[in-house]
Amino acid sequence: MTLDKVVGSAGEAVADIASGASLAVGGFGLCGIPMVLIDALLARGVDELSVVSNNCGVDDWGLGVLLAARRIRKMTSSYVGENKEFERQYLSGELELELTPQGTLAEKLRAGGSGIAAFFTQTGVGTQVAEGGLPRLYGADGSIAVASPAKPVQTFSFGGRDRDFVLEEAITTDFALVHALRGDRHGNLVFDKSARNFSPLAAMAGRICIAQVEHLVEPGDLDPDAVHLPGVFVDRIVVVGPDVEKRVERRTVREEA
Repeated sequence: MTLDKVVGSAGEAVADIASGASLAVGGFGLCGIPMVLIDALLARGVDELSVVSNNCGVDDWGLGVLLAARRIRKMTSSYVGENKEFERQYLSGELELELTPQGTLAEKLRAGGSGIAAFFTQTGVGTQVAEGGLPRLYGADGSIAVASPAKPVQTFSFGGRDRDFVLEEAITTDFALVHALRGDRHGNLVFDKSARNFSPLAAMAGRICIAQVEHLVEPGDLDPDAVHLPGVFVDRIVVVGPDVEKRVERRTVREEA
């Protein structure tokens, strides 16, 4: 058995992702997204995908390209702006959405990767997050076809007083797709500043994690203290090079004085 996890191409890396699969995808907005792997998945033609990611890219980049091609059946996200096609599909009943608070989404992924089935949090107590009724899927006539269920709420003595907490279940997926700055052949990854975002958590939650990396180094070249994600969580590495295209979701600049 070899510990070398490098595969020859993005197409080879995603070749066993089938229609109906569930995916955890790293990135925040367009920062740190695994675009080469997303494009390879688009080329495969699979559909009915259930995707967990902070958001769904924009109309022509990121996960938005899968959405535009009608490949995604359900999104589990914390933010759904910046994408008009997402809005259209959701409101017309073509797309299911499980809207989740951002910190809760991060912890659901981390818990799934850590073997923790569920956890209690105060986030969402007293709202539809806990009480249920959030529209997950609309009917063609605009009615709510599927609503979020109520979740168990329990009172704990915490911080010197009794407080209510809602039970949130962990997330695990069939596959995870992430982008890293550097990786070695054993799968140890280093992310670039804010491009780390959800990626380590998404990688942990996927039963099979596929990482695209800009720079491939040999085992031992990475300082162990600098590794953001241990190779035990990574199954395949694809080298995409430092010139991989990166886009800015919304460019905001200040006029020169």
